[in-house]
Amino acid sequence: MGLAINKMTAPTIITQIYGGLGNQMFQYACGRALALRSGGELVLDFRSFVAGPGQEPGLHHLNIVAREAVASELPPAKEQAIRYFLWRTLKLSPRMVRQKELAFDPQVPSLSGSLCLRGYWQSERYFEDVANQIRRELSVKTAADQKNQNLLAEIGASPAVSLHIRRGDYVNNPKTNAVHGTCSLDYYRRAADHVARHMDERPVFYVFSDEPDWAVANLELPFETRVMDHNDSRRNYEDLRLMTACRHHVIANSSFSWWGAWLNPSDHKTVVAPSRWFAEPSMINPDMVPAGWTTLEA
Repeated sequence: MGLAINKMTAPTIITQIYGGLGNQMFQYACGRALALRSGGELVLDFRSFVAGPGQEPGLHHLNIVAREAVASELPPAKEQAIRYFLWRTLKLSPRMVRQKELAFDPQVPSLSGSLCLRGYWQSERYFEDVANQIRRELSVKTAADQKNQNLLAEIGASPAVSLHIRRGDYVNNPKTNAVHGTCSLDYYRRAADHVARHMDERPVFYVFSDEPDWAVANLELPFETRVMDHNDSRRNYEDLRLMTACRHHVIANSSFSWWGAWLNPSDHKTVVAPSRWFAEPSMINPDMVPAGWTTLEA
């Protein structure tokens, strides 16, 4: 069934972009799906871009269909106190839509008119009706260098499984650690074993991490393991492309590796994800992990 597009109007969907590349991709996907349903245009608002160490805007490395906003078309910022107050109070266009909670909000996909989105929108349910198009648009367009080209060929010819270990601020920042936590080494061992049991060949695990030296020193699996240590944070899109090229995936509680697995279009892939995405007990997103993925206690 095709999308129903209202040709009488052409709304503008403004989505605020912030966080790491994985979060930016969720923000893009939710906004782009709304634009596709309405026949409107997606515009990216970077005014409030805030990210952690080593994080920066990265959507320009992908095949996105959107443009960066110009100041004149954006709603007033909070610093413009009177204009901002009038915009919010009178509910002027574009209407502000803030994410209410972590779980999927079923009202969002059916919204109409010009909108300004602010949230993380971490569920494929916001864009599952246009999943194939989102996969195409969030594929990497920046040409791979020779090292990554060679690895893509190697991965394509092997029973490759991506395994992502997220550390960085999840470990070093006490506040972030309290919210997110990290996946245990036991989780990775059980996840690797689960994937291997569902494969006809003995797997080769390609390990991606923001601390590859830690992975080399600490991760022990009874399978061939190759730690990827050649792409820094400024070239994280290269790791994204390599992860997606793998046949199966073991992800961390990280939106980055979520996308590495989701962008793989195979109907036969096995994906293992942590059963709890956040360490903070009050933070629950039951719609984070797609149906068909396996969850294990992390």
